[in-house]
Amino acid sequence: MKNFAIKYQPVITFLARVILGGVLVVAGGLKVFKPAVAAGAVAAYKILPTNIAHIVGYALPWLEIAIGILLIVGLSMRLAAVVGAAVMVVFIVAIISVWARGILIDCGCFGGGGAVDPAKAAEVHHAYLLEILRDLALAALGVYLYFFPYGRFGIEKSLQVIEEQ
Repeated sequence: MKNFAIKYQPVITFLARVILGGVLVVAGGLKVFKPAVAAGAVAAYKILPTNIAHIVGYALPWLEIAIGILLIVGLSMRLAAVVGAAVMVVFIVAIISVWARGILIDCGCFGGGGAVDPAKAAEVHHAYLLEILRDLALAALGVYLYFFPYGRFGIEKSLQVIEEQ
């Protein structure tokens, strides 16, 4: 098994970069041109004061896109991996928080967000579980990328090879 991991690590790293980076770019891209909706989605969690939640809602899509692009192209890998994993952990904590407080919202992860009809409570609780599991998997990819940052088609690795020559 160790030989398999060593042999395919560059491919696994590439796939992890594309998956985590792709999810971040798509999530940010779906929110970036609807900043008021994104701000409202962050405010719906009722964790931050409204003014701060709106600032976070306006900035978050841009952060997601920036980190996603860095991951996809393979530049500043360790920093991008740590920030990407940290963002996922923040999302997990936020979802657990609303779930524990009995707040029913659409997470707003891929646009939208806000309060949900109480008649759909069972669906929302199921969605919370799936969102937490998804974000755990994405955070794990970020941790993996921290320890194995160099894979196929990464700019950072290519730049290091050029510097060594």
